[in-house]
Amino acid sequence: MLGAIFERFVKEGELWIADRNMCTVGFLFGLHRSGANFVIREHKSILWEPITSLQAVDSVETGDLFEQAVSLSDAGEFLRVRRVVLKLKKPTRNAENEIAIFTMLPTSAVSAAVVTELYQGRRSVENLFQNVTENYECQIQTLGYPKAALFSFCLALVAYNILATVRGVIATRTWCRKNRCWTF
Repeated sequence: MLGAIFERFVKEGELWIADRNMCTVGFLFGLHRSGANFVIREHKSILWEPITSLQAVDSVETGDLFEQAVSLSDAGEFLRVRRVVLKLKKPTRNAENEIAIFTMLPTSAVSAAVVTELYQGRRSVENLFQNVTENYECQIQTLGYPKAALFSFCLALVAYNILATVRGVIATRTWCRKNRCWTF
């Protein structure tokens, strides 16, 4: 089943960013085989072997960054990936003190800080869908037809984009008024 997903939806050169529920060996290997890259939070059930020891590389506002090379295996095949660990200054709401992320983005091109920023940025997309679902009632229970449900969801997204644009303009004008700048 995963094979069909990779053939149909995953394109070479894409970057897939996902939470730990998508972190399975099959999914990571499938993305790699498809030529895509990933920034995916480590799930505690995934097995990996260290290639290098965990080393401090940077510090960001939310904590200290560490990195190491690890090996994943799937049916005798091995995949070398980066494991970026953010040791948090403040625990998450689930009382977790660190976040570990797997990626194949090269260290020379993408720092550990950028990897964690990319991962943390995925929340904005999740928050958008939560906001649209709750505030724009895009999941109307009586819409039994998939095309009608999709149309309703698309209208909710359009309404959200219009509102976001208006909020952005208002925020810019407010900032400019406070900081004595001109907007045209």
